[in-house]
Amino acid sequence: MQKRIKTLIKKIAATEFVRTAIEEQADLSAFKEKPSLQVIVGVLLICIASLLGWPAVAVLGVLAVKFNEPLLVVIGGPLVYGFSHLVFMFGMYFSGVKYTIIFFRWLSRVTVEKISPWANREEV
Repeated sequence: MQKRIKTLIKKIAATEFVRTAIEEQADLSAFKEKPSLQVIVGVLLICIASLLGWPAVAVLGVLAVKFNEPLLVVIGGPLVYGFSHLVFMFGMYFSGVKYTIIFFRWLSRVTVEKISPWANREEV
């Protein structure tokens, strides 16, 4: 089992993504920079999506009970929740793509650097 894990680690370390992250010493310095307007808009969209999601479905549920109209929840709930999910995805796209790649490059570099000595060690 350990041999398979070591082989997998070596294959991961050989990928171009991990090799370039190690060669370029990928770090998290980009998080120190002032966020761009695109990132701010993305975070704002994520906040709006959080307010639209379950709270809106809960309000529809209360209104459905008050007006004795179950279709408010049956039809409106999935529509409102689906719309909030789309808003959340747009927010993640605007704010997250750049920083997600930066984070995963750093994480890949650090992880492979820490476990490579173990994977390259010969067991006696």
